[in-house]
Amino acid sequence: MAISIDNLRRGKKYRLRNYGEEIEFQVIDMPEEGNYRIKDLLTLEVYQLQDFIKYGKGKDYDLEELD
Repeated sequence: MAISIDNLRRGKKYRLRNYGEEIEFQVIDMPEEGNYRIKDLLTLEVYQLQDFIKYGKGKDYDLEELD
């Protein structure tokens, strides 16, 4: 079940599926206006969450918290 982007918390780990892509990430910074800085758990690359949802939410959109 998808959770809202507003429920993301710093230090927590999440999985996002959108338009056939899937990433697992950790929120490392939460600047204002909901533009979250995240770290990819597989490549350790740091980027903005908005890069993955800038084209909207696809039919397969799912955001879930990892244990």
